[in-house]
Amino acid sequence: MAGVAIADRGRPLGSPLSVWLNFRVVPFLGAGLSKLWSYTLRVRREGFEAVEDLVARDERFVLSFWHRRLFMMPLAYPFQRKGRGVAILSSDSKDGERSAATWRWFGIHAVRGTASDDGAKALVRMIQAVKQGWDFGITPDGPRGPLMELKPGTIALARKTGAWIVPVSLAFDRSFELRTWDRMVIPIPFATCVIKYGRPYKIPPKAEDGAEGLRLQREMDELEMWAEGITHG
Repeated sequence: MAGVAIADRGRPLGSPLSVWLNFRVVPFLGAGLSKLWSYTLRVRREGFEAVEDLVARDERFVLSFWHRRLFMMPLAYPFQRKGRGVAILSSDSKDGERSAATWRWFGIHAVRGTASDDGAKALVRMIQAVKQGWDFGITPDGPRGPLMELKPGTIALARKTGAWIVPVSLAFDRSFELRTWDRMVIPIPFATCVIKYGRPYKIPPKAEDGAEGLRLQREMDELEMWAEGITHG
């Protein structure tokens, strides 16, 4: 499922040197820099006990966060699951291959697929991963927006697997924004990072997706307002 390489799909990654540089060296350096960056941060968590309880009971859950909060989001998953951990969706493109190679250095499993191009196939792969025992981290407005507008995949994934939804955000007391479509938030080294988890909840099997989507949108918007308050307060 998730381990299919681009080369196996008829899209070669390039020459051996190109493969080594782009999909070995660059991910290693990128992950190493991010980890060093994270070690300078002072981290505290709010609402963490409920998520710890899910792990203690060996329950699966979906961490749902906006794409602009992706950098340093691995800090929101400090758990060591037996044989499994957290997975994310990474596209079948070369950029996705590079991203998947980077996430591996964080112990994060990449499920390959593109929600925007073939959402049904990507959803099936995500469902399979959760049923195999993986938690899932998902950006409902990814991979290309619109910014902070929820797409239906998160609700469908949670409903079809019975996994808990955990809205989450993180904020820094000192940070800056990139000039990207998502206005990615980057912390200044040695900043304080606060991770806030929303209350975990489940989607009933026969729930109306539209209403549940509005609920999650509202909860994530509230977390975004909280995060902006930390940054600008």
